[in-house]
Amino acid sequence: MLHTIIKENAYQDSVVLMLLTNKISTIDGVNRVSIMMGTPANKDIFGTSGLRTAELEAASANDMAIVADTDDASKLDEILEEVDAFLASQATKESSNTTETARTWDKAMKLDPDANMALISIPGTYAATEADRALDEGLHAFIFSDNMPIEEELRLKQKAHDKGLLVMGPDCGTGIVNGVPMAFTNVVKPGNIGIVGASGTGIQEVSTIIDRLGGGVTNAIGTGGRDLSETVGGITMLDAIAALEKQADTDVIVVISKPPAKAIRDKVLALLRTITKPAVTIFLGEKPTYHETNLYHAYTLEETARIAVALAKGQTVTATTSQITKPEITLTPEQKHMKGYYSGGTLASEAAMLIADALALKEGLIKQDGYLLKTEGHEVIDLGDDIYTQGKPHPMIDPEKRIAFIEDAANDPETAVILLDVVLGYGSHEDMAGQLAPAIKHVIAKAKAAGRELAVIGTVCGTLQDPQDYHEQRQTLIDAGVIVKDSNNEAVRTGLAIVGYKVVDEDKAIRETENDVPVAQSLEASDAMLDLLAKQPRVINVGLKSFAEAITETGGRVVQFDWRPVAGGDAKLQKVLQFLNSYRAETADVK
Repeated sequence: MLHTIIKENAYQDSVVLMLLTNKISTIDGVNRVSIMMGTPANKDIFGTSGLRTAELEAASANDMAIVADTDDASKLDEILEEVDAFLASQATKESSNTTETARTWDKAMKLDPDANMALISIPGTYAATEADRALDEGLHAFIFSDNMPIEEELRLKQKAHDKGLLVMGPDCGTGIVNGVPMAFTNVVKPGNIGIVGASGTGIQEVSTIIDRLGGGVTNAIGTGGRDLSETVGGITMLDAIAALEKQADTDVIVVISKPPAKAIRDKVLALLRTITKPAVTIFLGEKPTYHETNLYHAYTLEETARIAVALAKGQTVTATTSQITKPEITLTPEQKHMKGYYSGGTLASEAAMLIADALALKEGLIKQDGYLLKTEGHEVIDLGDDIYTQGKPHPMIDPEKRIAFIEDAANDPETAVILLDVVLGYGSHEDMAGQLAPAIKHVIAKAKAAGRELAVIGTVCGTLQDPQDYHEQRQTLIDAGVIVKDSNNEAVRTGLAIVGYKVVDEDKAIRETENDVPVAQSLEASDAMLDLLAKQPRVINVGLKSFAEAITETGGRVVQFDWRPVAGGDAKLQKVLQFLNSYRAETADVK
């Protein structure tokens, strides 16, 4: 039976509510529970999961909605006690925090008149309004929020470009600004490599390998996954390349993207052919056959990092053919298939790409809903996809969904290899390897009892400086029976070797290429962009408080904007209020 509790005017951010949901779900007698704010979008999520109730309809965007499925009504008192205790502990934690807090933009800007960036991580319905205000205040905008209409993204990026500012996102999960992490980011040593990426875990994998190879990063500018679409036109990426070209501390530029629109990809390459600094590109899914003078084209994220470090150290770029040692695994005749269950979307995409390449699939990636690759018994899943995270924590935080997939795959007598990643850094689980290890031990032992060997192959995306212990996370996986590799590329190729396949690498020589696409982008970079990349940022953090903690721990300055939906969460009314405020500001300027 479904029971609904509405706590009025009890706004909490989504991460707090996800952690609270996890805690309440462990109560005996609670079959299912979901705790979210009462926004229209969240009510739809309640409905999708079969938890929408009549009482829920009265909740506003500022009200906390708790819907529990339990046959024991007395459990509601226990749920409320746990909720109140959890929220009280959060309040105690916040009261001990020295970060200055504001409830309005005017107060936030008074607390730090020199702020130069807004980090926005509120529900996507409201993100454009706050990004607009940030740009009006002269701030660059890092938009972690997703579900923003692409037309709004284009408008915001055009506005930022005209003002000499950067909009990173929406749905931008990763960034490093002069050593300060933004959102889900690893702690990477400083150096002379600048990264621009339309890919969050792509930036994480490349930057962490750079770090472990002895290199370092000046800045890693996330653009959001749609920046290189035909609609948006690569506005942020092109502006960021121009800024890194002018930034004194950057000697090498790396460009990372999931499959872009061809015309925009060509515009990016045309601009890179005009810069003075060597550059490395990876457009995931493309298999380059050559390099150019001062412009190198990588196939995998590991190759991207290796080329960048060689260039940064002034070394000659050499072939990066992967040398794979096949583990001693004895398969039954039925064991033929690889299954990949990833928390990192770009790592999942890379795995799917390599498997499709080794299988020589004429159609390329064969996808189905929820799968990046599903063909001939092989499958690769990005568990961070919206289809798996609606109303649930991201798999970098919560292992539950991945454990269920691992157990199902291990029960299939045709499964030979299970691939997985553990992504460290700010925002990620403090001990994900420890959470996964018992399930991995169990499935390996269960397969052995059934007369099968099961190869579980993993990689840890992280650095020695990350909040989690990199070596400990690796050792935990090894102790559980995982074959741990240094990169996702190496892990996937090792799995392919076990099932009898191999990726053939291209021997890429330098080739002269005509720059036959007009370069419309100016290489001029605004003072505001160069200032952002040259100094530790001063941030107005609009949303998730955990992001503010990471900024202060690494030397950045932050004001916490204690955001609440205005106008009762009515997006249309908010736009009216925004228009009126803008009109008053313009009128005041005229006077």
